[in-house]
Amino acid sequence: MFKSHQPSRIRSRFFGSLIVATLGLCIHGCGRGSGTSNSPNANGGPSPAPTGAESQNQEQAEVIAAANVATSDEPLSSIPPELVQLGGAFEQKKIHLNPNVLVSLGPAKPDPALQPPGPPSPPTPAPTGKNIPALGSQFKGPQGNFNLQSAPPDTTGAVGETQFVQWVNNSFAVFDKNTGKALVGPIAGNKLFKKLGGTCAKDNDGDPVVVFDKFARRWVLAQFAVSSGFSQCVAVSTSPDATGTYHLYEFTYPAFDDYPKIGVWSDGYYVTFNMFNSQDRFIGSRVCAYDRVKMLSGQPATQQCFQLNANFFGLLPGDVDGATSALADANGNPNGPAAPPAGSPNYILGLDRDSASLDLWKFHLDWAQPSNSTLGLSGHNPNAKIAVTPFTLACNGSGQNCVPQPGPKNPEKLDTLGERLMFRLAYRRFNDHESLLASHSVDTGPPNPRTGIRWYELRDLNATPTVFQQSTYGPDPSHRWIPAVAMDKAGNIAAGYNVSSTTIFPGIRFASRQASDPINRLGSETVLINGSGTQRCTSATGDCLGQCLERDENGKLTGKCTTLSRWGDYSTLSIDPTDDCTFWYTAETGEETGAFKWHTRILSFKLASCH
Repeated sequence: MFKSHQPSRIRSRFFGSLIVATLGLCIHGCGRGSGTSNSPNANGGPSPAPTGAESQNQEQAEVIAAANVATSDEPLSSIPPELVQLGGAFEQKKIHLNPNVLVSLGPAKPDPALQPPGPPSPPTPAPTGKNIPALGSQFKGPQGNFNLQSAPPDTTGAVGETQFVQWVNNSFAVFDKNTGKALVGPIAGNKLFKKLGGTCAKDNDGDPVVVFDKFARRWVLAQFAVSSGFSQCVAVSTSPDATGTYHLYEFTYPAFDDYPKIGVWSDGYYVTFNMFNSQDRFIGSRVCAYDRVKMLSGQPATQQCFQLNANFFGLLPGDVDGATSALADANGNPNGPAAPPAGSPNYILGLDRDSASLDLWKFHLDWAQPSNSTLGLSGHNPNAKIAVTPFTLACNGSGQNCVPQPGPKNPEKLDTLGERLMFRLAYRRFNDHESLLASHSVDTGPPNPRTGIRWYELRDLNATPTVFQQSTYGPDPSHRWIPAVAMDKAGNIAAGYNVSSTTIFPGIRFASRQASDPINRLGSETVLINGSGTQRCTSATGDCLGQCLERDENGKLTGKCTTLSRWGDYSTLSIDPTDDCTFWYTAETGEETGAFKWHTRILSFKLASCH
């Protein structure tokens, strides 16, 4: 079945404005792109009030029950194909930038942590592993063709025991990790929440997150619903099979809960948001924890939340890595040698405003007595401000769009989201230490300024957290951005990322290091997939492509051609829970030239020293 043809137009999200969100400089005090203001509640209704938050001690956690709870009664394979939308509106999702960024008016300084280049050598070919064409342009799965109507893809995914689940924008799919075959999908995100009803079943707004709970061998899939309220819709599988049934939850928030990120911990599912008020002004990060034990059995559950002030943006929760056999006993109890020590807090991390340190919070959770739960120090300030080598955020400190692409007539420069940490904050416990890995995009500064990958390994987490090693990776003049880092059980580290230049189409590569290598260095680069197309709104002759013709609210052409610089938003690098060695990476790649023709891949690789 087909929906009726509509005039092609491009619009900005959120919510419903028919003007492309162009990116202006975000200097201290702003928090939104240019264009019409995105009111978080498009229907004009009142924002949900924070339950119990007004009358309680603001040092204590807000305790808020899930607004809706249900369990699906039919497997994902029974969901019918989506209606195909032809000629509908193409949406360039609005970017909510870090309002605490101070843009340099002069050239960036040389990055002191930039790894010295080794002998010139071409990138090595990809090792033997999976290379799965995934959701995006031209994808067809059991539930039909993927309907690509917006950008960027917000690529997220995770590997389980036998499957890989990928979610982009408003749709997800489940793949057999051995054959690469799509088992179900593409499925619209809100269809997962059909049995839940309400906002989560009605709104399909994206910003998805997929993680695998390695303790319990369950999937956690989530997206927000913000078209008619402010909710996070969370699904927890009832078994290790992602194509089966799910326990479904809706958690509500007092303001627009942007850019959600989830981490699995032994005592909860931890989640962070960037919160924006009805005037679209950033009001601070919000850090919450969901009652994991209750959600695993489909019982009514609560969340405990702390609201931080506007000095803190783009936080990430710690997410546990390790083999299931090393994390939990046969009953799923999180008491294995690789599990966080009993009573250990979850670790929350963000970039400090000074561009020379990381802020770390310890989130101590008490489900029996929520008034005992704590986040950070007084006023929810970080427990530690960890000094790092000073950095300049990507694109001369703006964190915006400066990544070049090949092609005539000056194709768009791509977004970096270089003003925040990139998903995930990977946690791993060894016999003698605990480790956290984090990464973000930076400007390498002269000579040959470009976007590079800054990564960190932190240790001594529950004492005085310190930087064990760090560096910026940018081995040649090409730009590298949208990183994700993880560590295998041998202590080897890999970083996956995009690469592009005026001569290299946007592709996917990784760099790695063995645990025995000298610290502060990544090894030679490996190509996972070369790009073969440019994202652009104009043809090689300068003509505006149809998807980029701007129309007003009445569908009338304005005579303007928009641009499409939005790219990626995030990617995900996860570790196989069965062998604890194989890295699985999913990210956007450029395989077609044009607008709204993005592709994604699911890729795997393993380092030789991990057995």
